[in-house]
Amino acid sequence: MANEKKIDCVILGLLSHEELTGYEIKKRMDTALKYFWNASYGSIYPALSDLVDRGLATRQEDVETKRTKLVYTITDEGRDYLKQWLSQPVSKDELRYETLLKLFFGAEQGEEQALSHIEAFEAKIKDELPYLLYAEKILKDHQSDAPAHKYYLLTVAFGIKTYRTYLEWCAEAKQVLS
Repeated sequence: MANEKKIDCVILGLLSHEELTGYEIKKRMDTALKYFWNASYGSIYPALSDLVDRGLATRQEDVETKRTKLVYTITDEGRDYLKQWLSQPVSKDELRYETLLKLFFGAEQGEEQALSHIEAFEAKIKDELPYLLYAEKILKDHQSDAPAHKYYLLTVAFGIKTYRTYLEWCAEAKQVLS
């Protein structure tokens, strides 16, 4: 499994919960996973085709609506592949923020520009934190509804703690630069 593509595992993980279209997979990535993973349609659809070709997922047409949709389902082989990937050690966790990259080289532009980037980052975090807090409330209220909810809750709790720490850092960084 050394050469697995993470997008394959993300898609299989989503399909392990429910049948989805490519559009629905992208929507899940843009909502539930957006705080720690993302992908474009340009990577999702080729990955779906590859998963079908490899027998890890199936594709069938749903013609109940006016527009034909392709619905994807995980196979037993796909579920085994996902379980194998989940049992492997994590190969790489990374933090990549363009804000920090620009701040690292901030001496070239000065404090005013650096403050501008920090304030924009802070505003983004303040805007997104309520969504995490809402997700936490919903998951806590429905934790017993599905075994997966406690795992979702763990990722949401990580996001909340991280975002609160980001806000503390923003306040400290603005103080240093002001």
